[in-house]
Amino acid sequence: MQTADGMHREKEGGGLDRDDGDGDGERDWDPKVGDRLLSSRSRGSRARSAAGRSRRWDFLLAILGVNVVVGLLLMTVAPNFLAVSHWQLPWFAPAATNSDGDQYLVGVGKADITGPVVEVNLMGYADPKQLGTGLRQRLFSRAFIVGDVDRPDDRFVYLVLDTQSGDTAVRYAILNALRGLGPAYAAYGHQNLAVTGTHSHAGPAGWLNYLLPQITSKGFDRQSFQAIVDGAVLSIRRAHESLQPGYLSLGTTKVHGANINRSLFAYLANPHEERARYNASADDDGSVEKDLTLLKFKRASDRKNIGVLTWFPTHGTSMLGNNTLIAGDNKGVAAYLFEQSMRGDDGAAEGFVAGFSQANVGDTSPNVLGAWCEDGSGDMCTFENSTCSDGKSQACHARGPLFRVPDNGASSCFEIGKRQFEPARDLYHALESDPNPVRGSSVKSFHTFHNMSGFSFILPNGSVARTCPAALGYSFAAGTSDGPGAFDFTQHDGNEDTTSPMWRVVSRLLNEPTDEQRACHSPKPILLDVGEMYSPYQWTPNVVDVQVLRVGQLVIIVSPGEATTMAGRRWKEAVESASAALFEQETGGRLPSVAPVAVLGGPANSYTHYITTEEEYTIQRYEGASTLYGPHTLAAYINVTLSFLPYLGSSGSQCTAPPPTSHQDGSVFPPDNSNRSLSFIPGVVRDGTPLFKSFGDVLADVDSVYRLGQGARVRATFVGANPRNNLHLEGTYAAVERLSPPNGEWCQVRDDADWALVFHWRRTSEVLGSSEVDLVWEPDAGPHVPDPGVYRLRYYGDAKSLGGTLTPFEGASKAFTLFW
Repeated sequence: MQTADGMHREKEGGGLDRDDGDGDGERDWDPKVGDRLLSSRSRGSRARSAAGRSRRWDFLLAILGVNVVVGLLLMTVAPNFLAVSHWQLPWFAPAATNSDGDQYLVGVGKADITGPVVEVNLMGYADPKQLGTGLRQRLFSRAFIVGDVDRPDDRFVYLVLDTQSGDTAVRYAILNALRGLGPAYAAYGHQNLAVTGTHSHAGPAGWLNYLLPQITSKGFDRQSFQAIVDGAVLSIRRAHESLQPGYLSLGTTKVHGANINRSLFAYLANPHEERARYNASADDDGSVEKDLTLLKFKRASDRKNIGVLTWFPTHGTSMLGNNTLIAGDNKGVAAYLFEQSMRGDDGAAEGFVAGFSQANVGDTSPNVLGAWCEDGSGDMCTFENSTCSDGKSQACHARGPLFRVPDNGASSCFEIGKRQFEPARDLYHALESDPNPVRGSSVKSFHTFHNMSGFSFILPNGSVARTCPAALGYSFAAGTSDGPGAFDFTQHDGNEDTTSPMWRVVSRLLNEPTDEQRACHSPKPILLDVGEMYSPYQWTPNVVDVQVLRVGQLVIIVSPGEATTMAGRRWKEAVESASAALFEQETGGRLPSVAPVAVLGGPANSYTHYITTEEEYTIQRYEGASTLYGPHTLAAYINVTLSFLPYLGSSGSQCTAPPPTSHQDGSVFPPDNSNRSLSFIPGVVRDGTPLFKSFGDVLADVDSVYRLGQGARVRATFVGANPRNNLHLEGTYAAVERLSPPNGEWCQVRDDADWALVFHWRRTSEVLGSSEVDLVWEPDAGPHVPDPGVYRLRYYGDAKSLGGTLTPFEGASKAFTLFW
């Protein structure tokens, strides 16, 4: 067992007193040293203020001052005095109240992870024809760090990436980069780094570690991979550098109209008594979870809120399979709206970060109007297997709330994001007036790599269960109503007898499962025996991440797969029950003052497809067919989680446990394929221009006047270059600038992180290497309508010569006027 205590430990910096140089004579928080030190002049200024008074009053005031200082000392410093001294509270911080709860180290950070936005497959729908053509919204990594004030090495990092999932190779690369930052980052390791994805299906692909998801993206794309890694590390650095004492508050609210169950037929296979426990009302029948849980971060120094982290389940499939613009989908919209709403909020700090993490998302859909046949019949898709009149799934498509708008799901995406943002914002404000503090000093975590290819364990009923090497069933290829599959695959009833004999031949040519493997996965009919396929490298993971984080009463299950609604509930309930017993031990047998609260975040750290209940697995719809390790997959995850849960006790150590030896190659960690993955994605050869044109020239300009409030679309076309030449991370391809009177300067007021400013790119000649860029701004869209005034559009590009030299250039539209 490797513990955090056995790893390299070192205090950050030398703890020296340093003036911050801002001229106020006070020593401010230095994140490298980890101190916020007392102003050397504070008590001296009080003494000088008494000068010229009588000796009697001097004496009385001195006694009063001593008592005030001693009182403040006892209230704010004494709890930490015997602990690690370099995390002392600031003397000038507002006094803590009982409603604040216990104090923690808190930090947040955000950074750009937008990869190639054109000519690379989008990750999620597995359609090789879905290639990027531009950018609707930049992608981000949002980092949240929580630590123990007294034991600052006890901390965890929770990353929320605008990606389809976490990933093994990405996580390895993040950890390697953090080690390279020096001793100050030695506290971060496998045990306390959670890399979660929002499950957006509108981000670039090519960065996942295993072969199966690389197939539709033509292999591995180094540029896409590195953008995620570099941005994730930068977000962690920013969160680390912002670490300071603060408070956490926790709340739950209902979110209506943002998710439905897309596999209700499978959900209904769960026991009636169990389902009845969650059937609250007609609006909340329990088939999906409506609860959004929010964790609010507040710093102690000025009582400003620095961020929120939320968990709510709905698939990142609002942007449809015909969308080709990069975006963070509905979770990205919700985060964008929340962060925009905090600008100018008196209670929010500058740089406020909002993370909208995924939860037990497996069988949820944001396309809340249900699945309909787009074949002219006007019928809904069949309940059992999501097919239409021809018996196939291709015409079955789920509909978002604004599906009639012909924008590939963008309007529905914004609406579903808004439906998550609004209750989250209301809960945020409710926690300000009536906080529900996180209490308990413990900040703990554990992580293990666990081999699921043949894990035997005891079920709660005493019987022996076993997991299997990973395999995917026939219904996996049918897809879902959010993204139907191809050919003749169907959900629920797909097998060798209901599909073309060709698929039986293909399946056996790739790898024919043994009788033992078939029996282990039964009743799943195996289409792809991916867990036993290792050529040219492993197709899917058999060694999986199991990780749990804890701060006070909050326990975060970090799931590597997409747990369904009921699977997530069972996992959380098992953890809450075991955590309650753990908390009782911490209080010496007395009931703790606060009950444990478990949330589930993912898909994280790797991507292990789906996790269904055993009852749902027997139905073999898409989710059951995509549950990799057999019918006991969920039970195995729960078993491993509970076996390591004692490490989250207040006296435990943060833990990274080595997994059992892999049956294939003897390795104890899952492989890192990032340096041996195949790639067939062509690079950019050169950029060229049409005759008599230069890069950045305007080919079609804006109109002179646009009226606000009428759905205006401001559009300009430029001679462009391939945006893969420069990702403009932490920058922009597009901007809206406003003319500022009276000096006549142009000031940037929008960039391409703004939902309403869209960047389109298209190739116009393969021979010349020429391309065009459209910038489209919808001033009425988004959370803030601009003021009337004079504006222009600006394009930033980089052209590549045949020799590989990159030359930056700009283009600007003519000025135009916005008015009411």
